[in-house]
Amino acid sequence: MTNPDFKIHHLIVPVFIPSVLFATGEASLIPILPTAAEQLGANLPVAGLIAGLTLIGTVLFDVPAARMVNHFGERKAMIIAGFLAALALTGALFSTNLVLLGLSVLVAGAMASVFGLARHGFMAETVPLNYRARSLSLLGGTFRAGAFLGPIIGASVVFAWGIHWVYTVGIVFCLASTAVLIATQADLMDKPTWSPHVSPWLVARQESAKLATVGMAATILAMLRTVRQIGVPLWGLYIGLHPGKVSLIIGIAGAVDFALFYVSGQIMDRFGRRWAVVPSLVGLAVTHVALIFALNEPAFLWVAIAMSIANATGSGIVLTLGADLAPAGQRNEFLAAYRLLIDSGQAVTPLLVSGLTMAASLPVAIVVMSGLSLFGAGLGWKYLPKFGIR
Repeated sequence: MTNPDFKIHHLIVPVFIPSVLFATGEASLIPILPTAAEQLGANLPVAGLIAGLTLIGTVLFDVPAARMVNHFGERKAMIIAGFLAALALTGALFSTNLVLLGLSVLVAGAMASVFGLARHGFMAETVPLNYRARSLSLLGGTFRAGAFLGPIIGASVVFAWGIHWVYTVGIVFCLASTAVLIATQADLMDKPTWSPHVSPWLVARQESAKLATVGMAATILAMLRTVRQIGVPLWGLYIGLHPGKVSLIIGIAGAVDFALFYVSGQIMDRFGRRWAVVPSLVGLAVTHVALIFALNEPAFLWVAIAMSIANATGSGIVLTLGADLAPAGQRNEFLAAYRLLIDSGQAVTPLLVSGLTMAASLPVAIVVMSGLSLFGAGLGWKYLPKFGIR
């Protein structure tokens, strides 16, 4: 699929700006949810569960999201998701008990699934193949931008007005994302493709070979990214660094990650997908093992930066592989199954790391996950060409 008239900047208004706004709104809440739950009477495990309900909502709604996107079209589905997410966060703002707070957070996570699938499906359908990886790397960059901006804005609001006002940040940004989409011309984004005879489960069964090989490689990459988010701060505390220094080092590493996100798209479009997914998985495996030997602050800093470089090498690859694998005419159904696989892998990763740490130790958990990363690299190298992906 090629289109000489296509330009990446055509995606700025309908995709990138709404994505940054939506991601910023949702990311602003994540750091404050455990505290908000504790203020409503939750103990530490329940507070952690409340914080995790965003991801649980995303996983539970990955498959229903496909029917919603097909029925309404991508643009309308994103508008509905943004509005309902804002409504859910309004419910969280006025929550007087843990049940209402948990339900609100669960709905917000579900709407993130709809928004993400609609955006992913639209780009898989409309972006020409020779621009696909770069466009999806930029989309990955919007996630990083939101993850960076959201907590900073949320923290500023907490210090200025108090913790409950952070919900208004999420409400405002979700509504702003919706407003941008409403102002966007409908054209290709509003073509409903709903079919009562096709389900994501049927498509998943038909495309099981893709999901079990390349899809699993992408899932392992997503899992290693979750390990990185959990393991790096844990290791900093494990070796006795001050929490403030750990946060600063993670922030520096995050800035490196954000600065390099477009490099991956250039690599994928010019040299092929394997030269992004395999080096990223191998790099994450090596740097996670290196983390075990980072026993002081300078070593911890350099390993965290190296880990960010390895991660940035694969920026956008999970989205790109989903678009590459999706069969024409059943893109949304396939992407729903693909995203369910990815999100489920991310959801079980904290449990897996915790279980390995309790059963053995944190270094053992890191080594096991590094081995899994190498296995994913092998899957990517072997099976990408078998499905016509260079």
